[in-house]
Amino acid sequence: MDEALRDLYRRPGFLLRHGHQISVAVFTEECASFDITPGQYGALAIISAYPGIDQRSLSRRIGLDASTTGGIVNRLAERGLIDRRVGQKDRRARTLVLSDAGEALLGSVAPAVKAAQRRLLSPLSAAER
Repeated sequence: MDEALRDLYRRPGFLLRHGHQISVAVFTEECASFDITPGQYGALAIISAYPGIDQRSLSRRIGLDASTTGGIVNRLAERGLIDRRVGQKDRRARTLVLSDAGEALLGSVAPAVKAAQRRLLSPLSAAER
């Protein structure tokens, strides 16, 4: 291996990006039958933990920009997995809650998500996990 390639493989940013790609691929494989992306799963989990959260707060908690979060929220709403409600404090704002279908999906996908986590961590020792 030449020095430039070796240097690339030692860069934290490169390794983190590569690790993220692997993580998304494993999640996608394990959760394929549920037709859900990691971002959608994260949004559902946060909305479940914080019912009535507004979209801006969801964006901050999920760690995505507002436009990406908006797309995720739109797709979840189109699938009937979340409900948007008029905010009580600010009627221009919309709050988000899981629908019954969203709660059911979040429960159903949990074993697949855990399987993805086990696969990702399997190369590590118990102490490293």
